[in-house]
Amino acid sequence: MLVDIKYIESKKILIIDDEEEILDLLEIVLRKEGFRHIYKASLGYKGIEMCKSINPDLIVLDIMLPDIDGFSVCQEIRSFTMAPIFFLSAREEDVDRIVGLSIGADDYITKPFSPKEVAYRMKAFFRRDQYLRGELQSVRSKLYRFGDITINEKSGEVLKNDTPLSLTATEYQLLLFLAKNPNQVFSKSSLYEAIWNEEYYGSDNVIMVHIRHLREKIEDDPSNPKYLITVRGLGYKLNIKE
Repeated sequence: MLVDIKYIESKKILIIDDEEEILDLLEIVLRKEGFRHIYKASLGYKGIEMCKSINPDLIVLDIMLPDIDGFSVCQEIRSFTMAPIFFLSAREEDVDRIVGLSIGADDYITKPFSPKEVAYRMKAFFRRDQYLRGELQSVRSKLYRFGDITINEKSGEVLKNDTPLSLTATEYQLLLFLAKNPNQVFSKSSLYEAIWNEEYYGSDNVIMVHIRHLREKIEDDPSNPKYLITVRGLGYKLNIKE
């Protein structure tokens, strides 16, 4: 999966390092790789202030800074944002790597390093992030909303004004079926066969009872429903304004 260039262009990158050459070189390479919003700070406290003001999507942080060490900067940043942090360090000791990761860093890069490697690691991170957001969106696609009602197909939960409703399994299946087919009229027989998975033998009362119970739970005024509508002579439909 390739990361979307527009996704990369939208990301804000904050680089905190006291070496001007590194700041400038990283900026040049990152811009060549498609990043457009790059911010730089040469002091730890300045980096913290910038982080609060710009809300970056990723932070590159040097451990050795003149005013405050990168570990302390990381801990301060972690108090108000979960933006990913890539540590830069001239030290290769495992203890530094472990400390950095344990206090909230997402990656650890030792100096000297290739600026392109940093850019590629960023892209790899954003590629995973983009993929996970796509997965989350697919989960969200299992949500059905109308008015103050939300049906979460994945969890089997139905909410009214964010308050869980207690539905039987059959009531839930009936409501879910109608939510998947909004504004369509279904006869009692077609509803029965869709929900009970068996041939309809004139069981009008079964459908009517479940429709009544559903109305009592999802409607503000069950005797004057706005969602579960009876279409005289035809059947029922879930009325959803598009």
